[in-house]
Amino acid sequence: MMEFNNPIFQTLLGLVIFYIGLKMFSGGMKSMGHLEQLEWFLGNPYWMFLGSIVCTLLWQSSSLSTTAIIGLVASGALPLPSAIAAVLGANIGTTGTIWIAGILVSDGIPTGITRQIAIIHTGVNSLMAICLLPLVQHISKFVSKF
Repeated sequence: MMEFNNPIFQTLLGLVIFYIGLKMFSGGMKSMGHLEQLEWFLGNPYWMFLGSIVCTLLWQSSSLSTTAIIGLVASGALPLPSAIAAVLGANIGTTGTIWIAGILVSDGIPTGITRQIAIIHTGVNSLMAICLLPLVQHISKFVSKF
């Protein structure tokens, strides 16, 4: 008989609850429809890039950010180029988690291997965004063919 304090049971239950939460969140985002008052923000890939960095840093979940992005695209509120830029921003925002973990593990500024991993993670995601952000219109046209 499986006990409720079993770590395997708790992990599986947590994943199921997380999945259900993401599905509900995505459904809510899809039903939002067209957001006229935010068109200036949603239609600008650079603002979406910066906004998704901030949002992902705040809620520490690139999965939540990506789910919101997919929901907004599905509802027609978010153009594809802005969505691509937002995913790039979420990838940078998620690097905040490793810095927070490094601070907690190191009792201050990360040092040693912890800092090296944080720098590489942040650097690779930032480099990818710097290279791809100017190309979001072209990437959007290519992806739209499928």
